[in-house]
Amino acid sequence: MFKIRLTKNELKRQKDALRMYNRYLPTLILKKQQLQMEVRKVEERQYKLQQAKDLLEEDFRSWIAVFGEDVGLSEKLIVLEKFSRGIGNIAGVSIPLFEGAKFAEAEYDLWVMPLWVDKAIEELQRVMLLDLELQVLREQYSLLFAELRTTTQRVNLFEKVKIPETKMYIKKISIYLGDQQTASVVRGKIAKRGLEKALR
Repeated sequence: MFKIRLTKNELKRQKDALRMYNRYLPTLILKKQQLQMEVRKVEERQYKLQQAKDLLEEDFRSWIAVFGEDVGLSEKLIVLEKFSRGIGNIAGVSIPLFEGAKFAEAEYDLWVMPLWVDKAIEELQRVMLLDLELQVLREQYSLLFAELRTTTQRVNLFEKVKIPETKMYIKKISIYLGDQQTASVVRGKIAKRGLEKALR
């Protein structure tokens, strides 16, 4: 704790600081609440996407044995052509947004490939889309959670340190200045009495 000056100027400075803390605290609390709500939304969205991905993978397991068949599948059948991300803003935090992805048209000989290849390509593209969106959601969560942590620290700093500390300083300075004023009045009265006695 630093040593404060017990002056009227310091009292005014502390009162101004207290007004500022009380003015900004509600805004910080609202930002904290908004961030908490957004973090929960992102968590819920991640959970739902993960469930959808798990269901797709479970569906794959039911017919994955056909992948063991050597039909000349290659990575060229599933090519990510475009991955679109935007930028959003939540409570002053810039976050990435998933806008979609486009896959290149798979080119293969329909007479040579078995029928299940179409479904396999479609399902793998759906899994990749879910993976890409989950990746963006993880980034969102990371950014929002970091900002939530910082905002929570600021709210706690204001509520638990700065406001009580400033109130204590104001009280201490007010008491000191009150005592000084009382002492000044007492000294004035004593001097006046002494002057009156000297004049008699």
